[in-house]
Amino acid sequence: MESLGVLLLNPMNAYLEQELDRRCKLVRLWESPSDRRADFVRSHAVSIRAVVGNASNGVDAALIDALPALEIVASFSVGVDRIDLAKCRERGIRVTNTPDVLTDDVADLAVGLAIATLRKIPQADRYVRAGLWKNKGDFTLTTRFSGKRVGIIGLGRIGLAVAKRVEAFDCPVNYYQRTKQAYPSYTYYPTVVELAANSDVLVVACPLNAQTRHIVNREVLEALGPKGVLINIGRGPHVDEAELVAALVDGRLGGAGIDVFEDEPNVPEALFPLDNVVLVPHVGSATHETRNAMADLVLGNLEAHVSNKPLLTPVV
Repeated sequence: MESLGVLLLNPMNAYLEQELDRRCKLVRLWESPSDRRADFVRSHAVSIRAVVGNASNGVDAALIDALPALEIVASFSVGVDRIDLAKCRERGIRVTNTPDVLTDDVADLAVGLAIATLRKIPQADRYVRAGLWKNKGDFTLTTRFSGKRVGIIGLGRIGLAVAKRVEAFDCPVNYYQRTKQAYPSYTYYPTVVELAANSDVLVVACPLNAQTRHIVNREVLEALGPKGVLINIGRGPHVDEAELVAALVDGRLGGAGIDVFEDEPNVPEALFPLDNVVLVPHVGSATHETRNAMADLVLGNLEAHVSNKPLLTPVV
């Protein structure tokens, strides 16, 4: 791939960057000051045939228009909501992502967040570290996870992996998606509100698109109720964040475990003092094993493109 000019939008994985630098003509966008990046892109435009972005830094119409030689966008992410897919189709630009390899890690985190929220694991850790166990006695009682009704929005790869895991905790599995599937062990609900009303823990695991933006709104949160817990390992805009904050502050929602936010890395500060919330910084796929596997998929897709072979994980 020595002749392939690749624009890397931001530092995302040391191994990926090293391999792109070794195998391709790598251009690092962040090496230019932010107020001069348009000029920087124009100066390299004729040589850039590929762009590598991720869930935080996508490829919009303006960037596509600025790169006349662009042939492929390889996303270091399973989500492609930050890529202008319509524009890519119009230009004949291929798009790939990194599905499957991150499924287990994200599903693990979903279950971990549910247990951590209900059992207040981070709060208990802080209690011990602050010397309060010795000075004030036992920590407060918490709520068990085993046996809870788990509702899953989106029973795709990650949703099914979550379902498989929570079954081991004797949790009945409910789900919602556009089409009912043949899963006899799981209960289908035709609306998200009905799903929330019949779940103790609601997990958001669907793709982000126009139909799923704010799929968790005030009505859904009210249906989940003051004992319910929301787990979001999908995308921040799946949840109406202002309504979520209000429901948690007012006690209309029991708790939340949140990996993704509407305006990352900005997190509503009203969440910080709440002891019924577990917050993590978009780390669903953030393990050494998975990030390296994602990098290999990006590299494999670029190799396939250059070699005129079928792409490994095509989106467009």
